[in-house]
Amino acid sequence: MKRSCDELPNGDLETIEKGIAAVRSFRGGLRTGSGSREENLRRLQRELDTAEAVVVGAGSGLSTAAGYTYDGERFDRWFWDFAEKYRFRDMYSGGFTAFDSPEEQWGFFSRNIYVNRYMPTPRPVYERLLALVKEKDFFVITTNVDHCFQRSGFDKKRLFYTQGDYGLLQSSNPHGASAHKTYENEEIMRKMILAQGFEIGEHNELTIPEGKEISMRIPTELIPYCPDDGEPMTMNLRSDDKFVEDEGWHQAAERYSEFLRRHENLKVLFLEAAVGMNTPSIIKFQFWKIVNQWPDATYACLNYGEAYAPDEIINRSICINGDIREILMKL
Repeated sequence: MKRSCDELPNGDLETIEKGIAAVRSFRGGLRTGSGSREENLRRLQRELDTAEAVVVGAGSGLSTAAGYTYDGERFDRWFWDFAEKYRFRDMYSGGFTAFDSPEEQWGFFSRNIYVNRYMPTPRPVYERLLALVKEKDFFVITTNVDHCFQRSGFDKKRLFYTQGDYGLLQSSNPHGASAHKTYENEEIMRKMILAQGFEIGEHNELTIPEGKEISMRIPTELIPYCPDDGEPMTMNLRSDDKFVEDEGWHQAAERYSEFLRRHENLKVLFLEAAVGMNTPSIIKFQFWKIVNQWPDATYACLNYGEAYAPDEIINRSICINGDIREILMKL
Protein backbone atom coordinates (compact mmCIF):
# COMPACT_ATOMS: atom_id res chain seq x y z
CA MET A 1 0.00 0.00 0.00
CA LYS A 2 1.30 3.44 -0.93
CA ARG A 3 2.16 5.59 2.06
CA SER A 4 0.85 9.11 2.47
CA CYS A 5 3.27 12.02 2.60
CA ASP A 6 2.81 12.31 6.36
CA GLU A 7 3.99 8.71 6.77
CA LEU A 8 7.24 9.14 4.84
CA PRO A 9 10.34 8.71 7.04
CA ASN A 10 13.05 11.30 7.57
CA GLY A 11 15.70 9.85 5.27
CA ASP A 12 18.51 12.11 6.48
CA LEU A 13 17.99 11.22 10.13
CA GLU A 14 17.82 7.51 9.33
CA THR A 15 21.03 7.73 7.29
CA ILE A 16 22.94 9.55 10.05
CA GLU A 17 21.79 7.04 12.65
CA LYS A 18 22.81 4.11 10.46
CA GLY A 19 26.17 5.70 9.73
CA ILE A 20 26.93 6.30 13.41
CA ALA A 21 25.94 2.73 14.23
CA ALA A 22 28.12 1.45 11.39
CA VAL A 23 31.31 3.24 12.41
CA ARG A 24 30.89 2.23 16.05
CA SER A 25 31.20 -1.40 15.01
CA PHE A 26 34.86 -0.88 14.05
CA ARG A 27 37.44 -0.97 16.83
CA GLY A 28 40.70 -1.10 14.89
CA GLY A 29 42.49 1.56 12.91
CA LEU A 30 42.51 2.60 9.28
CA ARG A 31 45.02 1.27 6.77
CA THR A 32 45.91 1.96 3.16
CA GLY A 33 46.31 -1.71 2.29
CA SER A 34 49.19 -3.44 0.55
CA GLY A 35 50.46 -3.99 -2.97
CA SER A 36 51.66 -1.60 -5.63
CA ARG A 37 49.35 0.69 -7.57
CA GLU A 38 49.60 -1.58 -10.62
CA GLU A 39 48.80 -4.66 -8.55
CA ASN A 40 45.75 -2.98 -7.03
CA LEU A 41 44.54 -1.83 -10.45
CA ARG A 42 44.75 -5.42 -11.70
CA ARG A 43 42.98 -6.67 -8.62
CA LEU A 44 40.22 -4.11 -9.07
CA GLN A 45 39.79 -5.14 -12.69
CA ARG A 46 39.43 -8.79 -11.61
CA GLU A 47 36.80 -7.82 -9.05
CA LEU A 48 34.89 -5.86 -11.68
CA ASP A 49 35.03 -8.84 -14.04
CA THR A 50 33.89 -11.42 -11.48
CA ALA A 51 31.43 -9.48 -9.31
CA GLU A 52 27.80 -10.56 -9.42
CA ALA A 53 26.80 -6.95 -8.75
CA VAL A 54 28.43 -3.55 -8.26
CA VAL A 55 27.33 -0.78 -5.90
CA VAL A 56 28.90 2.56 -6.82
CA GLY A 57 29.17 5.24 -4.14
CA ALA A 58 30.14 8.58 -5.68
CA GLY A 59 31.31 11.78 -4.03
CA SER A 60 32.08 15.29 -5.20
CA GLY A 61 35.59 14.36 -6.31
CA LEU A 62 34.10 12.48 -9.26
CA SER A 63 32.51 15.66 -10.63
CA THR A 64 35.69 17.59 -9.92
CA ALA A 65 37.58 15.06 -12.04
CA ALA A 66 34.95 15.54 -14.77
CA GLY A 67 35.78 19.27 -14.82
CA TYR A 68 33.03 20.60 -12.59
CA THR A 69 35.34 22.71 -10.45
CA TYR A 70 33.86 25.41 -8.23
CA ASP A 71 36.82 27.78 -8.27
CA GLY A 72 39.68 28.84 -10.51
CA GLU A 73 39.22 29.53 -14.23
CA ARG A 74 35.69 28.17 -14.36
CA PHE A 75 34.56 30.40 -11.49
CA ASP A 76 36.34 33.44 -12.91
CA ARG A 77 34.75 32.92 -16.32
CA TRP A 78 31.13 32.95 -15.13
CA PHE A 79 31.18 34.82 -11.80
CA TRP A 80 33.81 37.53 -12.24
CA ASP A 81 31.31 40.30 -11.47
CA PHE A 82 30.06 38.67 -8.26
CA ALA A 83 33.66 38.06 -7.17
CA GLU A 84 34.52 41.73 -7.68
CA LYS A 85 31.54 42.98 -5.67
CA TYR A 86 31.27 40.39 -2.90
CA ARG A 87 34.87 39.18 -2.69
CA PHE A 88 34.15 35.44 -2.57
CA ARG A 89 36.40 33.21 -4.68
CA ASP A 90 34.36 30.09 -5.35
CA MET A 91 30.79 29.08 -6.15
CA TYR A 92 30.31 27.24 -2.88
CA SER A 93 31.07 30.33 -0.77
CA GLY A 94 28.73 32.35 -2.96
CA GLY A 95 25.85 30.19 -1.85
CA PHE A 96 26.22 31.55 1.70
CA THR A 97 26.55 35.21 0.71
CA ALA A 98 24.04 37.85 1.80
CA PHE A 99 23.18 39.50 -1.52
CA ASP A 100 21.78 43.02 -1.77
CA SER A 101 18.48 41.89 -3.31
CA PRO A 102 16.52 38.79 -4.33
CA GLU A 103 17.10 39.82 -7.95
CA GLU A 104 20.85 39.66 -7.44
CA GLN A 105 20.64 36.49 -5.36
CA TRP A 106 18.85 34.70 -8.19
CA GLY A 107 21.29 36.17 -10.67
CA PHE A 108 23.97 34.22 -8.82
CA PHE A 109 21.85 31.13 -8.11
CA SER A 110 20.70 30.82 -11.72
CA ARG A 111 24.27 30.91 -13.04
CA ASN A 112 25.39 28.43 -10.38
CA ILE A 113 22.56 26.06 -11.26
CA TYR A 114 22.97 26.42 -15.00
CA VAL A 115 26.72 25.90 -15.27
CA ASN A 116 26.65 22.95 -12.84
CA ARG A 117 23.46 21.24 -14.02
CA TYR A 118 22.73 22.08 -17.66
CA MET A 119 26.07 22.89 -19.32
CA PRO A 120 28.00 19.94 -20.82
CA THR A 121 30.49 18.16 -18.56
CA PRO A 122 34.04 19.06 -19.69
CA ARG A 123 35.54 15.53 -19.38
CA PRO A 124 34.02 12.06 -20.00
CA VAL A 125 34.66 10.66 -16.52
CA TYR A 126 31.08 9.57 -15.89
CA GLU A 127 30.91 7.98 -19.33
CA ARG A 128 34.02 5.96 -18.51
CA LEU A 129 32.51 4.77 -15.24
CA LEU A 130 29.36 3.71 -17.07
CA ALA A 131 31.43 1.71 -19.57
CA LEU A 132 33.00 -0.19 -16.67
CA VAL A 133 29.73 -1.20 -14.98
CA LYS A 134 27.05 -1.22 -17.68
CA GLU A 135 27.27 -4.99 -18.28
CA LYS A 136 26.84 -5.63 -14.57
CA ASP A 137 23.84 -5.51 -12.29
CA PHE A 138 24.67 -2.21 -10.62
CA PHE A 139 23.28 0.62 -8.54
CA VAL A 140 24.61 4.10 -7.75
CA ILE A 141 24.23 6.07 -4.53
CA THR A 142 25.66 9.58 -4.66
CA THR A 143 25.82 12.81 -2.69
CA ASN A 144 26.39 14.77 -5.92
CA VAL A 145 23.62 17.12 -7.02
CA ASP A 146 24.73 17.97 -10.58
CA HIS A 147 22.84 15.15 -12.36
CA CYS A 148 26.01 14.06 -14.20
CA PHE A 149 25.11 10.38 -13.91
CA GLN A 150 21.82 10.63 -15.73
CA ARG A 151 23.19 13.09 -18.29
CA SER A 152 25.98 10.60 -19.06
CA GLY A 153 23.60 7.76 -19.85
CA PHE A 154 23.01 6.06 -16.49
CA ASP A 155 19.52 4.64 -16.05
CA LYS A 156 17.52 6.88 -13.69
CA LYS A 157 16.10 3.83 -11.94
CA ARG A 158 19.61 2.77 -10.90
CA LEU A 159 20.41 6.09 -9.21
CA PHE A 160 19.82 7.48 -5.74
CA TYR A 161 20.68 11.18 -5.31
CA THR A 162 20.62 11.56 -1.54
CA GLN A 163 21.33 15.30 -1.21
CA GLY A 164 19.08 16.87 -3.85
CA ASP A 165 19.31 18.05 -7.43
CA TYR A 166 20.37 21.36 -8.96
CA GLY A 167 17.54 20.81 -11.45
CA LEU A 168 14.83 21.10 -8.80
CA LEU A 169 13.39 23.91 -6.72
CA GLN A 170 11.36 23.66 -3.54
CA SER A 171 9.51 25.96 -1.21
CA SER A 172 11.73 27.77 1.29
CA ASN A 173 9.11 26.96 3.92
CA PRO A 174 7.52 23.71 2.76
CA HIS A 175 4.13 22.99 4.27
CA GLY A 176 0.75 21.76 3.19
CA ALA A 177 0.71 20.90 -0.50
CA SER A 178 4.42 21.79 -0.88
CA ALA A 179 5.65 19.71 2.07
CA HIS A 180 6.85 16.78 -0.05
CA LYS A 181 7.00 18.39 -3.48
CA THR A 182 9.76 19.66 -5.78
CA TYR A 183 9.55 21.58 -9.05
CA GLU A 184 11.55 21.32 -12.29
CA ASN A 185 13.56 24.48 -12.91
CA GLU A 186 15.14 24.30 -16.39
CA GLU A 187 12.67 26.64 -18.07
CA ILE A 188 12.90 29.37 -15.43
CA MET A 189 16.70 29.04 -15.19
CA ARG A 190 17.03 29.58 -18.95
CA LYS A 191 14.88 32.70 -18.69
CA MET A 192 17.04 34.05 -15.85
CA ILE A 193 20.26 33.34 -17.75
CA LEU A 194 19.01 35.01 -20.94
CA ALA A 195 17.73 37.99 -18.95
CA GLN A 196 21.26 38.59 -17.64
CA GLY A 197 22.54 38.88 -21.20
CA PHE A 198 24.08 35.47 -21.85
CA GLU A 199 23.34 33.41 -24.92
CA ILE A 200 22.64 29.65 -24.81
CA GLY A 201 24.12 27.49 -27.55
CA GLU A 202 22.80 24.39 -29.29
CA HIS A 203 24.38 22.09 -26.70
CA ASN A 204 23.42 24.25 -23.70
CA GLU A 205 26.79 25.98 -23.52
CA LEU A 206 26.82 29.61 -22.37
CA THR A 207 28.41 32.43 -24.32
CA ILE A 208 28.79 36.16 -23.76
CA PRO A 209 27.88 38.12 -26.91
CA GLU A 210 30.56 40.52 -28.06
CA GLY A 211 29.99 43.98 -26.66
CA LYS A 212 27.12 42.78 -24.44
CA GLU A 213 26.97 43.99 -20.84
CA ILE A 214 26.10 41.20 -18.43
CA SER A 215 23.76 42.00 -15.56
CA MET A 216 24.08 40.52 -12.09
CA ARG A 217 20.34 40.86 -11.56
CA ILE A 218 17.28 39.14 -12.93
CA PRO A 219 13.98 40.96 -13.56
CA THR A 220 11.77 41.08 -10.48
CA GLU A 221 9.01 39.16 -12.26
CA LEU A 222 11.31 36.14 -12.61
CA ILE A 223 11.85 35.69 -8.86
CA PRO A 224 10.33 32.25 -8.21
CA TYR A 225 7.54 31.72 -5.69
CA CYS A 226 6.06 28.35 -4.82
CA PRO A 227 2.83 27.74 -6.77
CA ASP A 228 1.40 25.70 -3.88
CA ASP A 229 2.11 27.83 -0.81
CA GLY A 230 3.24 31.23 -2.15
CA GLU A 231 6.58 31.16 -0.31
CA PRO A 232 9.85 32.20 -1.98
CA MET A 233 11.49 29.20 -3.61
CA THR A 234 14.99 27.84 -3.06
CA MET A 235 17.20 25.10 -4.43
CA ASN A 236 16.43 21.50 -3.52
CA LEU A 237 19.74 20.94 -1.74
CA ARG A 238 20.13 19.42 1.70
CA SER A 239 21.33 22.24 3.93
CA ASP A 240 18.84 22.20 6.82
CA ASP A 241 15.74 20.43 8.11
CA LYS A 242 13.58 22.06 5.42
CA PHE A 243 15.09 19.96 2.65
CA VAL A 244 12.27 18.27 0.74
CA GLU A 245 12.52 14.53 0.20
CA ASP A 246 9.86 14.19 -2.49
CA GLU A 247 8.15 11.07 -3.78
CA GLY A 248 10.92 10.46 -6.31
CA TRP A 249 13.53 10.64 -3.53
CA HIS A 250 11.74 7.99 -1.49
CA GLN A 251 11.19 5.76 -4.52
CA ALA A 252 14.92 5.89 -5.29
CA ALA A 253 15.76 5.14 -1.65
CA GLU A 254 13.50 2.10 -1.73
CA ARG A 255 15.02 0.86 -5.03
CA TYR A 256 18.47 1.12 -3.46
CA SER A 257 17.37 -0.77 -0.35
CA GLU A 258 15.74 -3.44 -2.49
CA PHE A 259 18.92 -3.80 -4.57
CA LEU A 260 20.90 -4.46 -1.40
CA ARG A 261 18.33 -6.95 -0.17
CA ARG A 262 18.42 -8.90 -3.46
CA HIS A 263 22.20 -9.13 -3.44
CA GLU A 264 22.81 -9.77 0.24
CA ASN A 265 25.80 -12.09 0.84
CA LEU A 266 26.55 -12.43 -2.88
CA LYS A 267 29.84 -11.48 -4.54
CA VAL A 268 29.32 -7.72 -4.61
CA LEU A 269 31.88 -5.01 -5.31
CA PHE A 270 31.29 -1.80 -3.34
CA LEU A 271 33.11 0.75 -5.48
CA GLU A 272 33.62 4.02 -3.62
CA ALA A 273 34.59 6.78 -6.05
CA ALA A 274 36.07 10.01 -4.68
CA VAL A 275 34.06 10.13 -1.46
CA GLY A 276 35.51 12.41 1.20
CA MET A 277 34.76 12.90 4.89
CA ASN A 278 32.19 15.71 4.59
CA THR A 279 29.25 13.28 4.74
CA PRO A 280 30.83 9.89 5.49
CA SER A 281 27.70 8.42 7.10
CA ILE A 282 25.87 8.34 3.77
CA ILE A 283 28.26 6.20 1.71
CA LYS A 284 31.63 5.42 3.29
CA PHE A 285 30.52 4.16 6.71
CA GLN A 286 27.63 2.23 5.19
CA PHE A 287 29.94 0.49 2.70
CA TRP A 288 32.35 -0.46 5.50
CA LYS A 289 29.55 -1.96 7.56
CA ILE A 290 28.04 -3.99 4.72
CA VAL A 291 31.36 -5.37 3.52
CA ASN A 292 32.18 -6.37 7.10
CA GLN A 293 28.87 -8.27 7.29
CA TRP A 294 28.90 -9.89 3.83
CA PRO A 295 31.77 -12.41 3.60
CA ASP A 296 31.98 -12.38 -0.21
CA ALA A 297 31.82 -8.59 -0.64
CA THR A 298 34.79 -6.42 -1.63
CA TYR A 299 35.37 -2.76 -0.86
CA ALA A 300 37.27 -0.53 -3.29
CA CYS A 301 38.25 2.99 -2.24
CA LEU A 302 39.46 5.25 -5.06
CA ASN A 303 40.48 8.59 -3.67
CA TYR A 304 43.15 11.25 -3.85
CA GLY A 305 44.89 11.32 -0.47
CA GLU A 306 42.16 9.49 1.47
CA ALA A 307 42.27 5.90 0.22
CA TYR A 308 41.99 3.67 3.27
CA ALA A 309 39.82 1.04 4.96
CA PRO A 310 39.25 -0.26 8.50
CA ASP A 311 41.47 -3.07 9.81
CA GLU A 312 38.43 -5.36 10.02
CA ILE A 313 37.94 -5.40 6.22
CA ILE A 314 41.41 -4.50 4.92
CA ASN A 315 41.96 -8.00 3.50
CA ARG A 316 38.88 -7.55 1.32
CA SER A 317 39.64 -3.95 0.41
CA ILE A 318 41.39 -2.33 -2.55
CA CYS A 319 42.69 1.16 -1.78
CA ILE A 320 44.04 3.20 -4.68
CA ASN A 321 45.35 6.68 -4.05
CA GLY A 322 45.22 9.04 -7.01
CA ASP A 323 43.19 11.07 -9.45
CA ILE A 324 39.89 9.24 -10.01
CA ARG A 325 39.89 10.09 -13.72
CA GLU A 326 43.33 8.53 -14.25
CA ILE A 327 42.35 5.45 -12.27
CA LEU A 328 39.16 4.87 -14.27
CA MET A 329 40.92 5.40 -17.58
CA LYS A 330 43.47 2.67 -16.72
CA LEU A 331 40.79 0.04 -16.11
